Amino acid sequence: MNHLFTPFKIKGLELKNRVVMPPMCQYSVTNKDGIATDWHYTHYVSRAIGGAGLIIIEMTDVEPDGRISDFDLGLWSDDQIPALKRIVEACKQHGAKVGIQIAHAGRKAVDAQVPVSSSAIPFDEKSKTPRELTTQEVKDMVEKFRLAVERAVKIGVDTIELHGAHGYLIHQFQSPLTNRRSDEYGKDLTLFGKEVIQAAKSVMPEEMPLIMRISAIEYVEGGYGIDHSIDFSKEYQNAGVDIFHVSSGGEGQIAAHGRPGTHVAYQVPLAREIKQALNVPVIAVGRLDEPSLANAVVGNDDADLVAVGRGMLRNPYWTLEAASKLNKETIIPRQYTTGF
Repeated sequence: MNHLFTPFKIKGLELKNRVVMPPMCQYSVTNKDGIATDWHYTHYVSRAIGGAGLIIIEMTDVEPDGRISDFDLGLWSDDQIPALKRIVEACKQHGAKVGIQIAHAGRKAVDAQVPVSSSAIPFDEKSKTPRELTTQEVKDMVEKFRLAVERAVKIGVDTIELHGAHGYLIHQFQSPLTNRRSDEYGKDLTLFGKEVIQAAKSVMPEEMPLIMRISAIEYVEGGYGIDHSIDFSKEYQNAGVDIFHVSSGGEGQIAAHGRPGTHVAYQVPLAREIKQALNVPVIAVGRLDEPSLANAVVGNDDADLVAVGRGMLRNPYWTLEAASKLNKETIIPRQYTTGF
């Protein structure tokens, strides 16, 4: 039976355990240039030393106005490659594999003078009204994703994650709430996502798996549910996605109709449904910080990998401590062995 410290392999990606550090924005770029800083280096490398099997670098954007804020990472320029490459190489020296989340915030780009989206619908009454992308601009956006993924491959990552969740641009196209277009991208809500996937795959090594993060349900009146996300995930799987990172929410007022409770593992049933419907590996995420719970998610075959976010923000060495509590073998840095 698999557990949290069973190795995992898909295509050319081999992980020493099932623990994932999910992408979590640090808003720590200092010169608004999208270039990673010493903070990012320390942040990620410490989690590699701490035993995580896979580290996914935070939302990294395909153009300046695609950032949530001006303090986010970017990969729209070759100037941004060296600092990220340094981080990836250091993490690998400590036994972690590294991915990076490529994204565009769309209408949620708060520092963009005029944000863009699938349709001219603001996120809420306090947000700017976005400009609807023209059909040609959507095609140009696909190319921006392709170029960013191409740069990500150059920095030496082991996998790519596309951000199709939490109300960002790909999500804005796939949701009936935010895509009111009349062109080809409105007639097929999955078309933009599929084209981004295909563009990414065109520049990724054949053995490199592609991850896609999705919101399985929207907690808002009139939002889509699990049946809709299973349907679009099948389309994305056929386009080339190898693993789904299953989250939820992100569109409209999250506190509206259908809001989940704050109990632990509230998103695990969603990951399980996607996994079973598509027969595909999934990453479960959301309040899975207790080692025995994270271990059970894998042991019960609810998910193949477990993302631990807040737990790793509190403790870079969460994975080492989890192995100790679960009595599982893992590689402990020799300098820290007396602590365990």
